[in-house]
Amino acid sequence: MSKSFLLIGGSSDIGLVLGERLLEQGHHVTLFARDVERTSALEAKGATVIHGDALDETAVQQAVASASEHAPDGLAGIAHLVGSIALRPPHATKLEDFEQVIATNLTSAFLTLKTGGKSMIKSGGGRMVFVSSVAGSYGLTNHEAIAAAKGGLEAMVRSAASTYAKRGIRVNAVAPGLTDTRLAATVLRSDAIREASVSMIPLHRLNQPEEVANSMAWLLTDAPDNLTGQILHLDGGMAKLRG
Repeated sequence: MSKSFLLIGGSSDIGLVLGERLLEQGHHVTLFARDVERTSALEAKGATVIHGDALDETAVQQAVASASEHAPDGLAGIAHLVGSIALRPPHATKLEDFEQVIATNLTSAFLTLKTGGKSMIKSGGGRMVFVSSVAGSYGLTNHEAIAAAKGGLEAMVRSAASTYAKRGIRVNAVAPGLTDTRLAATVLRSDAIREASVSMIPLHRLNQPEEVANSMAWLLTDAPDNLTGQILHLDGGMAKLRG
């Protein structure tokens, strides 16, 4: 049965792969993105593309409403894929830069949760998946801003899972380690930095976008109904193991 899914931040590397997977399964996909040029291939395959900013409440509301119209049972799932990387020690971080990291990673996630939750309550349930980071549970040098944002996101996911459990809404997150995307390219500026980063991971390799996207697709479609409030660590064992 075809369902309708909304990807907030659908032009990200992981978002594009996730959209492809859901389309392959026969579902309708709505991509909400700022960089709509990157979504043209998926639009040609039947995805709906909406231009907008994830911090614009009206635009997010319109995207949720639009995605809800593409299936008789309303919106089945939402993935929030908006994020940023900012690595700088606190003493060298401007307050406005810290606030921007919080807004991009956490405030936009709350707006998605708030708006999507309201829609799913009306339709009888659904699934939401957010993207955290290994930095949310593992102390990493110079990651204070992103750790605060992602740590807050993980706490929000657990609380929301409890709030909406009896409403038929399942809320989970994936927490990848460093993933080979264009966002990570700002960190992996040299072979030496890449080698040092990989050496911290027990499996000694970076994540691939497909691995994160496939895990999110599973959480949105095939995961057991009793799986909620969970943080799926996709970090090569970094947060839980010692190499």
